[in-house]
Amino acid sequence: MTRNIRIIPAILTDNPHTLKTMIRQSAAFTDYIQIDIMDGQFVPSHSITWRDLTGVSVETSWEAHLMVQKPEDQLKHFKEVGANKAIFHYEATLNPAQVISGARELDLKVGIALNPETPVDRILSFTGELDSVLFLSVHPGFYGAKFIPEVLDKIGELRQARPDLRIGIDGGIKESNIAQIAKSGVDEICVGSAILLQPQPAESYRKLLSIVQG
Repeated sequence: MTRNIRIIPAILTDNPHTLKTMIRQSAAFTDYIQIDIMDGQFVPSHSITWRDLTGVSVETSWEAHLMVQKPEDQLKHFKEVGANKAIFHYEATLNPAQVISGARELDLKVGIALNPETPVDRILSFTGELDSVLFLSVHPGFYGAKFIPEVLDKIGELRQARPDLRIGIDGGIKESNIAQIAKSGVDEICVGSAILLQPQPAESYRKLLSIVQG
């Protein structure tokens, strides 16, 4: 099956000024971005928070990737600052169903993310209520972390079990491995440092897209 794969620039920073710069750069070449949120608890690093997005003009649609404990407590804030979708980690909450229903009540699209070690079968019962599943192909929390290729097998497993589900991958993706990743069955590839930490982000984005599109 040929998929129309979308590359999503992923913004990860703890600096509000850099956040605005990356948003502005991304808007020049895409209509959809991901903004990573880290609380220093679920992952060891801190990033910007919803407060840093208050009053920030985001000219694209965007999703919040919540690498935070108890994501259910932050959904309302991200709706208020303009997120279209919230992606939360299965491992970060005791009640994934509550997070999903909370997002729906706020009219947010919702996805669930899985850390590299988490088995696919943990989330199969939730997939009917989700807009997407995001596989982390690194240990989350840092730009430039090492890609874990075994995650591609999990993508194939979920694709076989849920053929119509939208599947994404995030972490450690660059020119040298994106062609292999594109063949795994994903619909979305989230790319951080290989776009936004490059001298010419737009050019880097277009190069990766050209590889994916063959």
